[in-house]
Amino acid sequence: MDLKLHGKSALVSGSTAGIGLAIALGLAQEGASVIVNGRSEERVAQAIDKIKQSTPDAKVSGVVADAGTASGVKQLFQKVPHVDILINNVGIYGPKTFFDITDEDWLKIFEVNVLSGVRLSRQYLQKQLEQNWGRIIFISSESAIQIPVEMIHYGTTKTAQLAIARGLAEITVGTGVTVNSVLPGPTRSEGVEDYISQLGQERSISPAEVEAEFFQSVRPTSLIKRFASNEEVAAIVVYLSSPVASATNGAALRVDGGVIRSIV
Repeated sequence: MDLKLHGKSALVSGSTAGIGLAIALGLAQEGASVIVNGRSEERVAQAIDKIKQSTPDAKVSGVVADAGTASGVKQLFQKVPHVDILINNVGIYGPKTFFDITDEDWLKIFEVNVLSGVRLSRQYLQKQLEQNWGRIIFISSESAIQIPVEMIHYGTTKTAQLAIARGLAEITVGTGVTVNSVLPGPTRSEGVEDYISQLGQERSISPAEVEAEFFQSVRPTSLIKRFASNEEVAAIVVYLSSPVASATNGAALRVDGGVIRSIV
């Protein structure tokens, strides 16, 4: 299927690894001009190299800026004043019991996970509306629906993303702009790979055994009983970014492996 992304520009925040990098690669493979974003010059350069190795004719560039801060977003705007497609992917997470989550923890995770998307969307949505075409996609999580007891603050930010995306979609009524959310389930990201490796070494068990135990005890409702790949998540994001997905707006689409049991 031709997703008709040639000639479109796309910014993926936090795209030097994991889901973000897979999205950037998928968009580049479909012909979009992709802007990779990260906090480190080295990591951004490595991500660009990976994309070009996979797709030699890829139109890809990079911007080093911390999209999780107001100053970093301002730097990003100076270099990238407009994009056709915005993927709000940058985010942080980490297990912590509710009673140990400090005010500073709450403020930090909202700054990165929520305000990054607010700031970026505020910059790019208006110009998309003026040109009557654009795409904004928030990378949320199944944790937005089933708040994890071990990461209540994280789950709350992911719920907030769903609300923001739906609210922004209402602004686009009658235009060629769409705003949607994607809810990945447990995904084999860079952080998950480190977690599996570390836990396996600590307990002297294989990565496959760590994965099996995770889906037995932590995410028992999973239907696929495995971590999704970054590419599986990226596939639906790339589709939603395209003109082909013009009738999907204000939606929250799951790539959760069946973890969420509700049908709506």
